[in-house]
Parts: sequence; structure tokens; C-alpha cells
Amino acid sequence: MRQTQSPLFVTLLNHAKNRVVSFHTPGHKNGRGIDPRLRKFTGRNMYYMDVTVFPEVDSLHDPQGPIKKAQQLMARAYGVEHSFFLVNGSSSGNMTMFMSACAPGSSVIVSRNAHKSVMAGIVLSGVWPIWIQPKVDQNLDVLFDSSPDQIKDALDKYPEAKAVFVTSPTYNGVTADLVKIAELCRSRGKILLVDEAHGPHLKFHKDLPVSAVEAGADMCVQSTHKILSALSQGSVLHVQSDLVDVTRVRQMVSLLQTTSPQYITLASLDLARRQAVTQGEKLLGRVIHWAEEGRKRINTLKHFRCMTREDVRSRGYDMDVTKLTVNVTRTGLSGHEVEDILAKEYKVQVDAADLFNIIAIMGIGSDKSDVERFVDALTEIDHKYHGSAQNWLLEIPTLATEMVLLPRDVFLNMKSKRVPLSKAAGHICAQTLTPYPPGIPVLIPGERITQTIVDYLGHLTDKNIRVVGQEGDTLRSIKVVTPR
Repeated sequence: MRQTQSPLFVTLLNHAKNRVVSFHTPGHKNGRGIDPRLRKFTGRNMYYMDVTVFPEVDSLHDPQGPIKKAQQLMARAYGVEHSFFLVNGSSSGNMTMFMSACAPGSSVIVSRNAHKSVMAGIVLSGVWPIWIQPKVDQNLDVLFDSSPDQIKDALDKYPEAKAVFVTSPTYNGVTADLVKIAELCRSRGKILLVDEAHGPHLKFHKDLPVSAVEAGADMCVQSTHKILSALSQGSVLHVQSDLVDVTRVRQMVSLLQTTSPQYITLASLDLARRQAVTQGEKLLGRVIHWAEEGRKRINTLKHFRCMTREDVRSRGYDMDVTKLTVNVTRTGLSGHEVEDILAKEYKVQVDAADLFNIIAIMGIGSDKSDVERFVDALTEIDHKYHGSAQNWLLEIPTLATEMVLLPRDVFLNMKSKRVPLSKAAGHICAQTLTPYPPGIPVLIPGERITQTIVDYLGHLTDKNIRVVGQEGDTLRSIKVVTPR
């Protein structure tokens, strides 16, 4: 097979062209039953490709035909041993990595600023998390993931750890030194797991940071839909390791995925791989060029500042320049306020915002006009809008608290009660609490609650900053484990 081929897409296309009478799911029957308003907007052709499992189109849970071929081509494109298609995003990939690489009771070193699906993976796999405190940069107002030195210190202190879990790139496009981290893990016989959801494109252009597969990660997950051209939820899990049982990986992928996968999404993964291999250098080159042009223009504005690769490299990391992290603090507005102005007045939607920044993610479909519209809108906002200066500070409390119980045990088996926030210190937490910003959990099930964390949460409540996981409009109490 050649990378110019797309076996799964071609199979589905040929099936759609045959106009077969459907006596299988889904119930819309080749689009005939779709609500007319939706069908008028989309047309009908796509619904002929919305099929279920039968021999011609193969089975995601036991691939023997075009899905197997498409996954093999994906593995060759990334230079790995095995690639598995995922139809419910990288979240299922993160869970799979924990559940296939680690046995219950194993410990894993992981930076605290991981995606929420990592917590799900920790609960489902029954592992002990060994948390690394994220680095806070109060000049850039962003968090950095684990450095090689932090991981080395953690491995020295916890040599029993089975694996190391790293998020790279972060939401802001910051990448860790994966080459050094991989070398460190290999020298200690540890499994390196990487959440590379935001980096499926890194391998396909020389001016982007090194990817996890090139650095030597044992397993990594990528959201092909985030930057490349797959449809939403289309992601891939890569495996290249003698330390991981690929049969177990296959079982876990099947365990965590629907038995009714969306075949159009699967076909889009096949085509996204073909496009990245055959045209990626050219298409991504354009995206990089216009991202850098936009960054230069933004950095001429008075009240906005766009993070640069030089900013990040000076701190020992690297950056995917297709991410535009724009600091808004000099406007006197929050990132959320700027996000709302962009969406409502300029019809420009950014991917994320916090108190300090807005994050604009470019993808393989971004072009010059997108960047110009975004920068033109920021230019007008720079002149028109000025908020009252805020004394916001990106900070997190010391998270070196005692892990008393397995998160899985607390989540599934332990009884709990609510205690007032002011009296929570000393108790064992039974819930996850995550303030935004900075977007990392300050408490997870099984941790001892410290007075430092209680004071921090009280400070956030006084500032009316909502904590994800709280019940009610304000954080008045915390759910804790009930003593037996």
C-alpha cells in the first residue's frame, strides 16, 4: 500500500455510490428520514456513507479489511508499530494508555495540569498518581508542563513508578523536551505516555517542534481532528514499545469505544493521514507563515501581546507556532470578555479563554483571510475597549499533599459527606475541584486537604471565581470521605 491510497474512504465511497437499500442501522435510511431542514443544508450524499458494521466496510473492533489497511497506513505515516483509530476523541486514548500500560496499584508520575480525561484514566485503571507541580510563569501568564529535571527528581524519589505521563503540546502550544524525557525513561525502564492531542501535525513540517513519536514515546494519543482535517472526535493512538502489550492495548481500545462507530469520521482519519503525508509540508508551511505574520501584527498593538517561540525557548521549552496565545491583561479586560467581544461583534470565535489570555488555534484549513480578520478585530478592540485594571495573578497553591487513598476506591466505594470549606483541612477529599484559571485540579479524590488549599479556595470564592466541581453558585463546602 502507498500513502496516496485511502482504502477506507474509497470503500465507503463505492458503497455510497451503489445506493444500496438499507435494512441496517442507522434509522434515517440513507438520509431519507433526516429532518428536512438538516438535509436541505447538508445535502443527502453524506448519509449514504453513514453505515454500520458489515463485512464490506469492516469492523473497528476486529479490523480485517479496509479499517485494518487504513490503520496500517497511519502507523507507517508516523513511523510507529501500531496505530488505533479512535472515534470518541483523545480522551479515550488517555484512558487506554493508563489501563493498558499499568496494572491496578501501579504508580504513575504525571504533571498536575493534565486534561480531565487523565483523571478518568486514573480512576478506571486504579493507579496511584504521583503529581508534579506545574511551573507557573507569571510574566507570560501560562503554565508549563513537566521538565526533564522535575521528572528525574520524581523518579529518584519514587523509583517504583511504572510510567511517566506528559502533556505535550499544552493548550498554549508549549512542548516539553520529550527527547530528554524519553531518554530518561528508557534509562530507568519506565513507560513514557504522552498526551499529544494538540500535536498530530508536528511530524509533517520541519519548522515545528519534535513530535512524541519521533522523540521515542512508548504510547501517545493525537487528536487528528484538532489541527489536521479529520472530523470532530477523530483521533489516533500510537504504540511503539517493547514495554507495552499491544494485545492488551487492543482490548482496552475496544472496551472504551462504541460498537456503533461513525464511519464518516473513520474515513476522515484515513483522508487526513493521506493529506498530511502528501501535502502536509506545503499546507502547514502556509499555516505557519500566516500565524507568524499574525503574531507580528498583534505584537505591534498597544494592549495585546502574542507569545513567541523565543519567549518559550528561553524558558527551556519549545512552541508550536500555529497556536496564537494572546495576552489581554493590558486592556483591563479579561480573556473571557475579549472572547465575547470577538464572537458577538466580529463573528470570530477563539478556541479558549481565561482571565489572562485568549487562545486562537490554527489548523490545516486556516488561511490568510482568517488571520487578517482576527488581527483586524483585535486592532479595533485595542482602540475601542478599555476595562478597569485588575490585579489578577496566575498562581496555584503548593499541591504536595498526601495521597491517602486510591482515587478509584474513593470514586467507586467510599461513602462521603459535605463539610464547610473552613473546616475541611485534614479531611480526605472525595471530589475533584478545578478552578479556571489556572485549569488544574487543586483537589482530587483521595488527597488530604491542607489548610493552604482551603485558604486558596476561599480566596477564589471571595473573588467570585468559579471552581469546576463545586455544587451551587459559590463554594461553601467540600465533599470528604466519611470515616468507617
